[in-house]
Amino acid sequence: MATSMRGLTQYISDLRACRVRELEEKRINREMAHIRQKFKDGNLDGYQKKKYLAKVVFTYILGYKVDVGHMEAVNLISSGKYSEKQIGYLACTLLMHENSDMVRLVINSFRKDLDDHNEINNCLALHAIATLGGQEMAEALGENVYRSMISQTSTTFVKKKAALTLLRLYRKHPTVLPANEWAERIIYMMDDHDHSVVMTVTTLVTAMAQDHLEAFSGCYQKAVNRLDKIVFDQETPAEYVYYKVSNPWLQIKLLRLLQYYPPPDNQEVIDMVNDIIQAIIDTSQETPRNVQHNNAQNAVLFEAINLAIHINPESKVCHNAGILLGRFIMAKETNVRYLGLDAMAHLAATSSSLDSVKKHQNIIIQSLKDRDISVRRRALDLLYSMCDTTNSKVIVGELVRYLQVADYNLREEMVLKIAILTERFATEYEWYVDTILQLIAAAGDHVGAEVWYRVVQLVTNNEDLQNYAAQAVYHHLQATACHENMIRVGGYILGEFGHLIANEPGCSPIEQFQALHSKVNLCTAPTRALLLTTYIKWVNLFPEIKDHLVNIFERYTHVLDAELQQRACEYLALSQRGEDDELLSTICDEMPVFPERESTLVNRLHKRGEQAQDKRTWIIGHKEDNKGREAERFKNFRKGTADSNTIVSDLPQSQSQPPVPLAQVQPQAQTQRSMSIGADTMMGTTSHGPADDIMASLAELDLTNGGSGGGTIQDEPLLMSAPTGPTGAAADLAGLYDAQPIQPQAPAPVQANGSLSHTATLGGVNPALLATLTVGDHIEKWFERLTYSNEGILYEDNTIQIGIKAEYHGHLGRLALFFGNKSEQTLKSFDLSIDNPISNCLGVKFHDSPISEIVGGAQIQEMLHIECKSPFGLAQHGNGLGQLPLIRLSYQVDGMDDNKEPKILVLKLPIVLSRFVEGVNLESGPFFERWKIIGGAPREAQQIFPIRLTSSNEVDIARNNRIVSGNRLSVLSGIDPRPENIVFAGVLHMSEAGKVGILGRLEPNKEAKLCRLTIRSTNEHVSAEILRLTSKPLNLDVASSL
Repeated sequence: MATSMRGLTQYISDLRACRVRELEEKRINREMAHIRQKFKDGNLDGYQKKKYLAKVVFTYILGYKVDVGHMEAVNLISSGKYSEKQIGYLACTLLMHENSDMVRLVINSFRKDLDDHNEINNCLALHAIATLGGQEMAEALGENVYRSMISQTSTTFVKKKAALTLLRLYRKHPTVLPANEWAERIIYMMDDHDHSVVMTVTTLVTAMAQDHLEAFSGCYQKAVNRLDKIVFDQETPAEYVYYKVSNPWLQIKLLRLLQYYPPPDNQEVIDMVNDIIQAIIDTSQETPRNVQHNNAQNAVLFEAINLAIHINPESKVCHNAGILLGRFIMAKETNVRYLGLDAMAHLAATSSSLDSVKKHQNIIIQSLKDRDISVRRRALDLLYSMCDTTNSKVIVGELVRYLQVADYNLREEMVLKIAILTERFATEYEWYVDTILQLIAAAGDHVGAEVWYRVVQLVTNNEDLQNYAAQAVYHHLQATACHENMIRVGGYILGEFGHLIANEPGCSPIEQFQALHSKVNLCTAPTRALLLTTYIKWVNLFPEIKDHLVNIFERYTHVLDAELQQRACEYLALSQRGEDDELLSTICDEMPVFPERESTLVNRLHKRGEQAQDKRTWIIGHKEDNKGREAERFKNFRKGTADSNTIVSDLPQSQSQPPVPLAQVQPQAQTQRSMSIGADTMMGTTSHGPADDIMASLAELDLTNGGSGGGTIQDEPLLMSAPTGPTGAAADLAGLYDAQPIQPQAPAPVQANGSLSHTATLGGVNPALLATLTVGDHIEKWFERLTYSNEGILYEDNTIQIGIKAEYHGHLGRLALFFGNKSEQTLKSFDLSIDNPISNCLGVKFHDSPISEIVGGAQIQEMLHIECKSPFGLAQHGNGLGQLPLIRLSYQVDGMDDNKEPKILVLKLPIVLSRFVEGVNLESGPFFERWKIIGGAPREAQQIFPIRLTSSNEVDIARNNRIVSGNRLSVLSGIDPRPENIVFAGVLHMSEAGKVGILGRLEPNKEAKLCRLTIRSTNEHVSAEILRLTSKPLNLDVASSL
């Protein structure tokens, strides 16, 4: 490139000749000014554009900021010459980022090059897509990349690049690509004749299968078949044999892929996998002299051992592997020792018997002193996994001793593991207390609050331990230097139980006071606050030292810290009350027993290892930890219901599940229709009859504050990919919404299948259609909270409870209505309909026929599909009831007089315009640029209204943020210098009216107790409605949820 462009060659030479940075900057500025002028004048041919753009790219690579050449790069991409197109692509990938506005200009050029029959153009486009990899590009070009990968006309090189590009896009934006739809075709490519294609496709399948186990279940059999061919049939091209090991890279990927699935039910497949693993182990009995051969062989071997442990840690294959691991952890090579310890930790974490691992306990303890820190980490993991009640004292003792000399970046993890092991395997509470106090003394900086909280909880809950704990902590406080965490533990335990040791020599009240108070000058304000509480308890317990304690309270009434000053004033007033006053003894009574709860230390430890690209198939810990995690991983994987490519479908008939005799089938209390996948569990409940407790089933809903504010989505997404139609995230809902709605039938008796029906009454009109809006004490408050939350209660009385959970994406949404019968009688003639007066702006349809009755204590679910077509809302149409969709519900309680009027409810559905907004992140410059472009009225809407302050007369910033975020607007930080002001942005999605950008500013005034809210958008109706929705929960005059 340099030889064909003399100007570039000279420019590079001039820069290299500059001896100081000032001369280099001067030369660059002169050249950039020249290039900027040339681009401005225009009339440049392709060669000149290429030359100047190459200089811009070189300048950028040197680390200088460039602001020219973007449009020229876009133009060069469309060039027919390879050299010009190459420079254009290079400039685009370097000068642009995924959120750049310029990316939209190159999407069509990328698509054209992807569809070209020239493999060079295909690869240039794929490389650029993978490098930029934004969400917009994934949505626009994901389908084209997928077609390039599966196309029969694509070359091997293009297929590989396309698979890796899809992998990059999937890892960045997993919800955009319809992996379920593509699964079958991607799995088919694992049979490709070219090993390089199989390797890249296997990597892609591994990434996607972790999130879509069932869709990709067919890959299991293909992976086993390919391994069988490599290991036994030696079907590997010569160029993929690496030091006598057949394609070790593909073997490792396939062995890893199999670990993401549960062991198959087919014994023949399990035997086939075990034979493959045994063959790999047999070929690794001797250590090759060649280092590369040894590395490749060990890499395959250890992955095979991990697979054997995953399938059955008690099998003969695992027993043979365990013997090998005992040799490996004593090897001279650091890598081999590391892998041996890691595999042995996997075995200890999943096996029910630790005898094979305990034989090497001394060697593992010695590995804690290895020169390599990564080996020390693995030894620590293994000791943690192999610990039980028989060896806990030995292992914990070694870890505590090693903690004093351990690396600082190991100490936090060691402290967590020591605390967990001490609590889990303690046979004596005294040993537990001693160990934790030693832990705090040795590594106090690394001991989190959870550790000493747990000590306090266990001591408080065990009366026999309180005397010993008080003595132990008092002994540690007598040391010259104490860590602050030790002072906190001592302050709490001595304040509660110091009186138990007050009569023992050397532990008098004044000595306890001196030991604790001598450390107060080194403590932070929170610790001093705790000690003041200890002192007020001592005023009640030890009257003989009351004068010392009162003197301290008086001194602290003048400190600057408001919390300490307030405590001191209150405690001083308490301590000066008369001796007959029982208020002090009542307040200072012993703390009650803490409720038993699971320790949070384990969860904190497990979160430390979840940052890798591929999820770990096991966690460091014990069999119980991994068993629960495995059940969670595979809870949605339904073995036996996959497609014809799965292993389970290959089972012979005799091995499949026998049919259940009719006599064993229990009749259901009520007929339930078939719901879409995930809908029956999205509230954490099921609806299988009266055995379900309705109050417990709705316990998941956040009823205290209207949900999470931001509309947190449950673990299993409500949106499922449609089998055909548009691609990308929008297709998830499109397929569901296209289903034919259930149309109301003519007045007739309720049908058995629960289809929509209206009960004929006087004049043939359903009274529910004539009823007015239901009113009640909390209805408006519940509705208002649901306008900025995705879940909550819509209505509740003595008979029925109606809950809501919703999810929205783009202009589509899905809303689940939960009807819970709180009574013991059946709710019959259950009739539900939607009254939607704004169907031209908002589409709302049932997913299926509504249920006709609810038995006592049961819960049913109704799914609605929603589409936003154009702006709607009360601000646009006036404050009338006809501008939001309603549900009209009527029912009768079983046993009630049939001639009595049915119960009728008419409720507003919380489907508001802000539900179809998606937040966007903007920097300060782009925000204010768009703010000025939109301008003032009529596209600006503004309101000033009174607000409620917190109890401390401060602006409630957290609630303001929660309401803004709950309206699906992104809160932008770093734009407004005042912390109480909130700046936000979003984009409203509509199927017919398109997209509308929204910007806003919330500016509260604490002194005036007023707030100004300003909304600007490209549509005046949208501005007015978003202003109404955002301001109403904040407005003290009109808010219902305050």
